[in-house]
Amino acid sequence: MKNKVFGAVAFLAAALVSMSFIQNKKVMPLLKEENVSYMADGVALKGFVVYDANISGKRPAVLVVPEWWGLNDYARSRARQLAALGYVAMAVDMYGDGKIAANPQQAQELASPFYASPQLAKTRLEAALHKVKEYKQTDAANVAAIGYCFGGSVVLNSAKLGADLKAVVSFHGGLKGVPADKNLLKAQILVCHGAADKFVPQQDVDAFKHAMDSIGAGYTFKAYADATHAFTNPDATRIGKQFSMPIEYNAAADKASWSDMQKFLAGIFKK
Repeated sequence: MKNKVFGAVAFLAAALVSMSFIQNKKVMPLLKEENVSYMADGVALKGFVVYDANISGKRPAVLVVPEWWGLNDYARSRARQLAALGYVAMAVDMYGDGKIAANPQQAQELASPFYASPQLAKTRLEAALHKVKEYKQTDAANVAAIGYCFGGSVVLNSAKLGADLKAVVSFHGGLKGVPADKNLLKAQILVCHGAADKFVPQQDVDAFKHAMDSIGAGYTFKAYADATHAFTNPDATRIGKQFSMPIEYNAAADKASWSDMQKFLAGIFKK
């Protein structure tokens, strides 16, 4: 009798474990990745789209604008993380033909035209916006953009120039750029700033906040202690040493800023 009871309990336990595995397997993301081609102002661009194929129906989309290095593995990794959260994600090619800089000099050459012309940057970003909206999985009314360093500047300036986005998030991005205009700005803004960022001095922070406040913009500004420029990039410390740049990875600030972004976007897309 004891053996029969034990056998029944063991069978039930095994069944529950099996059911749990099946249920967990059903909710595990199945990321589908695609390299995509599109055009903007006569330039061929090569983006990277990823989404969870296990999710049915439409969902919000998030564009990822890379650091000034270009659309590299780091930008792709962030797109994958967003897809695992349930978004359609697209890492954006700003330079054309998927160009990637090998050193700061090349990066500066590639990025300079966009710093000089924020409107050009907006045009490239809007081309990616149009492309991601072509996906049947995308809820075209709910698209945001996030950007890193150079990409942070791009998304902030594009928002101020009237880009049709629900929200933008800047991670250690530059804060200078076009004037804030309440008649153009549509997006809610989250700035994730490194408090020890030597590339973005306090006067830039103060000027940005003053400009946003002056037009009654909806924005949130987060500063992370001891975080330098590029604090979210796990490779930043190595790059900083290689090229004598004052940047390094900060795991605590990376984790906190990603959490802040998730909460921010979740609140935006619920509205």
